Amino acid sequence: MENMRMEDSGLLETEFAPAERASQEEVAGHFEQLLVTPLVRDLLRAIPNIVLVLNYQRQIVLANDRLLEHLQLRDFEQVLGQRPGELLNCIHAFETPGGCGTTRFCRYCGAVRAILRAQQGKVDVEECRIIQDNGKALDLRVWTTPIDFNGETLVIFAVMDIEDEKRRAILERTFFHDILNTAGLIRGSAELLPVVTEPERVAQLQSILSSAVQELIEEIRIQRELNAAEQGDLPVNFEPVTAYALLCNLARSYATHSIARQKHIQVTPPVKEIVFYSDPRLLTRVLGNLIKNALEASQPDEVVTLHCAPVGDAVQFTVHNSAVMTAAVQAQMFQRSFSTKGAGRGIGTYSVKLLTEHYLHGKVDFQSQEGMGTTFSVTYPLIPPGVSGVLESERAFP
Repeated sequence: MENMRMEDSGLLETEFAPAERASQEEVAGHFEQLLVTPLVRDLLRAIPNIVLVLNYQRQIVLANDRLLEHLQLRDFEQVLGQRPGELLNCIHAFETPGGCGTTRFCRYCGAVRAILRAQQGKVDVEECRIIQDNGKALDLRVWTTPIDFNGETLVIFAVMDIEDEKRRAILERTFFHDILNTAGLIRGSAELLPVVTEPERVAQLQSILSSAVQELIEEIRIQRELNAAEQGDLPVNFEPVTAYALLCNLARSYATHSIARQKHIQVTPPVKEIVFYSDPRLLTRVLGNLIKNALEASQPDEVVTLHCAPVGDAVQFTVHNSAVMTAAVQAQMFQRSFSTKGAGRGIGTYSVKLLTEHYLHGKVDFQSQEGMGTTFSVTYPLIPPGVSGVLESERAFP
């Protein structure tokens, strides 16, 4: 396996950064030495952002009071020896025995890259996207600076939360580009209506106007709902949903979308009809995002396939297209501000994960490989926890 090493300390495997760690005694020794150094102590107290001091094994050996205040901790002993991803509860930090920095996902982590560059004597600034084990997404900017301390290279690691900056950038992109373009289409079509006399042309312009207005309203709703979802304030209304009918309605809706031009949407019928409890509005949002992403990744004359099937006591929806994602894209999937569409673009897969796993009690997954294309799947229980009522046995699968 690429970049795989067996470390002398516990023979830990790694797919990126070294896995070995200093002992707690060594960490405690660094902490005591740094704490009694007036310049280091005073500088850390003066910096308004969270600042960590890392040893060569990327472990925390000192931090400033901002960190304790942010985490509501009483003393530094609770963070000493951890690596940044472990401190921030990154979902990948605990996947391997080596911890933070040792998975394939860590190759694309700005924080780990910046630390490694600092260890080479270079000052660096990177952005870091983290999904925490509770599902919360973090957008951070990190600064790393190497310092020589008693002949050892330590790294000053400063952190700033840039979630609001990223959210503003996405909103600006949406309103200044996408919505402005749609508004321009509405204005152009409206200006033509009074001067067009052919009935067929009038009907065509009216259809364009109606679609554009609906798209404009929908884009604004998406941003409003995403903001509410991130704040934990999104209302959920569960009711019976017929899986195949939902997919057929979505296929018809997106068949006339601009991104579906010269492309095809196919719905594979299930073995039997599946009825389950969910929120149709949020479910439509989730599946709609997956369909749009699949269409955008497809070439002319290619087919996007939609399917639903029973999986135990759940229903699974799949959206397949023939394109294949790179390893880098796959490793960063579902991160809040990551997009394959370029800087400042949408955050569709993040919202899919947020709505599915935190509001609809479901699970999101994907597979992408040569010869098979890309398939996203979302799986939901027949009856979510806390939802009253029982589906009619003849309309649900066993």
